[in-house]
Amino acid sequence: MGTQGEGLGRCSHALIRGVPESLGSGEGAGAGLPALDLAKAQREHGVLGGKLRQRLGLQLLELPSEESLPLGPLLGDTAVIQGDTALITRPWSPTRRSEVDGVRKALQDLGLRIVEMGDENATLDGTDVLFTGREFFVGLSKWTNHRGAEIVADTFRDFAVSTVPVSGPLHLRNFCGMGGPRTVVAGSSEAAQKAVRAMAMLTDHPYASLSLPDDAAADCLFLRPGLPGASPFLLHRGGGDLPNSQEALQKLTDVTLVPVSCSELEKAGAGLSSLCLVLSTRPHS
Repeated sequence: MGTQGEGLGRCSHALIRGVPESLGSGEGAGAGLPALDLAKAQREHGVLGGKLRQRLGLQLLELPSEESLPLGPLLGDTAVIQGDTALITRPWSPTRRSEVDGVRKALQDLGLRIVEMGDENATLDGTDVLFTGREFFVGLSKWTNHRGAEIVADTFRDFAVSTVPVSGPLHLRNFCGMGGPRTVVAGSSEAAQKAVRAMAMLTDHPYASLSLPDDAAADCLFLRPGLPGASPFLLHRGGGDLPNSQEALQKLTDVTLVPVSCSELEKAGAGLSSLCLVLSTRPHS
C-alpha cells in the first residue's frame, strides 16, 4: 500500500488498478508468479473496490489493467503518499518500474505534488513504509535500501523517519500495520515481533500494541473517511482468509471493522496494503 495517511486527516479518494488476464496465465507464471484463478482474483478485487467506495464512502479511481504489468494491481508499492505529496517509488525489481507511470499520472491529475526518486542506487517499495500519523517507519528489506529510506526522510521532512530491519522476502507491511490512531498491530512471527521491538526502541511516541496470530492479518488499513460523523474504519483480512486472527481483531473497539478477502491475489504476493492507495487529504484541484 504505498503508505496511507493513517491517523492523520480524512480520506477522500482511493486508487486501485484492475487485474490483468496475464496474472492468471502462463505470462504471469513466466514472471515468476504462480498461475492464479483469474475469476476469483478479479472477484476479490471487485469486492475490495466496492467496500472502498460504498462502505467507506471514498471516491474510487480505477486504473485499467495492463497485460504487460502482471503485478500492476499491487500499486501500493508504487507511491508513498502523505498530505498533498506523493513520492513515486523506485521498485527493487526492474520489471516493475514501469508500473509507476500510470500511478504518477493519476496522482498528478488529482493535484498532488509529485516527488521523483532520481537516484539510480535507491530502491523503495511502498509497502515497506508504515506511517503512524506521527512518524514514518521504513523497512530495510530485500526490496528497500538505505538510500530509499533517506529519500523518504528528505521528502517528508515534517516527520521523523526511522528504519527497521526486515529479513527474508517480506515487506514491513506484510506483518505490521496500524490498528487505530495509537495502536500498532503485528503478527506473531519472530520477524514481526523483532520489528515491533525495534520500532518501540526508536520512537518517542507511546503506542499500544496488539499481536495477531497471523502475520498477514496485521497487513490492514486504518482509515478516517470523509463522511460527516463517521467513525474510523479498519479494512482487514476477514475470517474466510484468516480465521485464527478474527477474535483478536475484535479487541480493536475504537474502529469499525470492514473485512475483505485477497487470498487468491496473495499468491501473487499481494497484501491488503499493496492493493490500493488512499489519499488522506483532499488534493488541490
